[in-house]
Amino acid sequence: MALLQLLKEHSLLFAFSFLILLLKFIYKDKSMKRRVKLPPSPPKLPIIGNLHQLGNKPHLSLRCLAEKYARLAKEVLKTHDLALSSRPQIFSAKHLFYNCTDVVFSPYSAYWRHIRKICILELLSARRVQSFSHVREEEVARLVRRVAESYPGTTNLTKMLGLYANDVLCRVAFGRGFSEGGDYDRHGFQKMLEEYQELLGGFSIGDFFPSMEFIHSLTGMKSRLQETFRRFDELFDQMVTDHLNPKREKEEHKDLVDVLLDIQKKESTEMPLTMDNVKAIILDMFAAGTDTAFITLDWGMTELLMNRKVLERAQAEVRSVVGERRVVLESDLPQLDYMKAVIKEIFRLHPPAPVLVPRESMEDVTINGYDILAKTRIFVNAWAIGRDPESWENPEAFEPERFIGSTIDFKGQDFELIPFGAGRRGCPAITFGTATIELALAQLLHTFDWELPPDTAAKDLDMTEVFGITMHRIANLIVVARPRFP
Repeated sequence: MALLQLLKEHSLLFAFSFLILLLKFIYKDKSMKRRVKLPPSPPKLPIIGNLHQLGNKPHLSLRCLAEKYARLAKEVLKTHDLALSSRPQIFSAKHLFYNCTDVVFSPYSAYWRHIRKICILELLSARRVQSFSHVREEEVARLVRRVAESYPGTTNLTKMLGLYANDVLCRVAFGRGFSEGGDYDRHGFQKMLEEYQELLGGFSIGDFFPSMEFIHSLTGMKSRLQETFRRFDELFDQMVTDHLNPKREKEEHKDLVDVLLDIQKKESTEMPLTMDNVKAIILDMFAAGTDTAFITLDWGMTELLMNRKVLERAQAEVRSVVGERRVVLESDLPQLDYMKAVIKEIFRLHPPAPVLVPRESMEDVTINGYDILAKTRIFVNAWAIGRDPESWENPEAFEPERFIGSTIDFKGQDFELIPFGAGRRGCPAITFGTATIELALAQLLHTFDWELPPDTAAKDLDMTEVFGITMHRIANLIVVARPRFP
């Protein structure tokens, strides 16, 4: 477990810190006599409470707690949405996201409402998403060429899907591609993103005991955060400088950096966007967008190869709609009802973020008769909700048919399926993310017949999850993709 490993490596330091906290705890316990009815919990230790029970896969540990003690997602995300709409100050996010001035990690405030409005109306509106349809089509075509070149050998589909997701986001956000050998590859952009994911998803004792943040300087975590931030900041500075150059080659439509810089110029002095604000939003867009598309496609193709009947039915539908045309058009997608059910089933079993970014209560509220005090952190386990036997029949099985004829969707109105969250803190990029996923999946189903390598059986695929702020599969998906068209 991450926590136990940290304790082992720095035992003396933690022993000293524990004594300090114990004294503070005893003092606080004696001085605070307020009577409150707290929610039930399993037995806990002094100071650290139940932290030791989370392990290195908190979505599994929290699922056990939810089954035993409470199911409160709807109360949190709808009934008390406003009161529970802030964010705790997460140590790693403060260092990576310009002191939490991005959309995801910013506390609830007039500033957050302002930048969320910019995202919804300017950056991620349906009209803006549609304006980038040519980018999705071109990058899907490039993905198909890469996969086809591997035949009759095997291809690392996980790597190909990662390149596709990164290329789409780089072109949409920055106006340039990511591809191997390109500008961003030379900056080590992929390694930077991997480090970002590891740091943001790792355990931080300072998040639970702010007075102990100094420990991160001793463990090396703070220096890693500072170095990763420095590299991102330098890259974003270069991007902004390039975009301010009037002689720069531009795509047909403005990219997201263009839009943000235009907004910055036009903003009133009442709440202007600083350059750091612009860079924080850029990092948000890229980091969240690439992982959502990549993880969903990777898990999805893995599940399809493990469930041949589902794969064959999805392929038959796409090929019936598209016919002998080689290219799937975005206008074909509304007719692909079964494929859309497949995507919902992927989101149900494998939400990109297994545990949603924590919320924080801004005031005392009462939920199911229990007192939730101000500044309480609330974790919503999207992974467990998607596998709740009270909501889903045969919840561990991959059965897209459950969504045929069902009105349940993942847009935040149905609390049985919330891969993008819900309420004020729901992800504003749902439309963009689903468009990126749907076109790629449809084209892969249409163009190729899929098999696992001769020495690999479906039952042998490693479905181990790597927990973080997003959840990848531990192993790469190696496949044989036979093109249908010469």
